[in-house]
Parts: sequence; structure tokens; C-alpha cells
Amino acid sequence: MESLELSGPPLLVVDGANVVGSVPDGWWRDRRGAAERLRDALVAVAAQGLPERPGPLEVVLVVEGAARGVTGLPQVRVVSAAGSGDDRIVELVREARAGAPARACLVVTADRELRYRVGALGAEVTGPRSVRR
Repeated sequence: MESLELSGPPLLVVDGANVVGSVPDGWWRDRRGAAERLRDALVAVAAQGLPERPGPLEVVLVVEGAARGVTGLPQVRVVSAAGSGDDRIVELVREARAGAPARACLVVTADRELRYRVGALGAEVTGPRSVRR
């Protein structure tokens, strides 16, 4: 945990494609529907938080490809990546960490390269199981 004074509630950025793809439940037949189910499950996470980061949290679900266009909810902002979802996640973390004071960020992904990229910006990382209950 950082000793910096942090601005605002912690930001939880969820790699939608990676988290949805972590459970072989037929998501590939309806990618948009799978992203919507994940979005709905994240409502409780926004209020309660995670074991490593108690709530409330600002939750952002990043979607790409066939899941683009999923609408957000008051508790979960949905960002449709125009290109790479990973690149959009890095942008979100960079923006949050660039503030003065910096904002705490936790990224949910199992993608090794993305974990490295956001970690280099000062974000914490956790795996998909943390939000798949």
C-alpha cells in the first residue's frame, strides 16, 4: 500500500474480455451478454469492494470487440475500447495516477503483459477470480 495521500475512491478497472474468458461457460456464443452479466456482478463489488481493497470503489469495465456498446449502470461505468482493450486500460490507469494527488488503482486481469504495463504505472493487479464469485 502506498503512503501517498490518494485522491477519491480507489479505481477498479476490469479487463472485461480477460475476465469473461476466464470461465468456460459458453461466453463465446454471446460475448455481449457475457459482458452484461459481468457488469451486473460488478455492482456488488462497487459497494462492497474486494478483500484486498474495501469499498466503495469506482468501477470501470473495459469492453472491446463484440461487447462494444454494452451500457453502463450508475455503479459501473462501461468504456468501449475503440481499439485494444489493454491500451485503453493503460490510458485509464495513467490518467488516474497522473492526478495530484495520485489515485489508487486496482486492475483485474490475468494478462501478463497488461499486468506489467499497469504495474509500471503504480497500479495494483489482481486476477479474475477476485470478481468472479
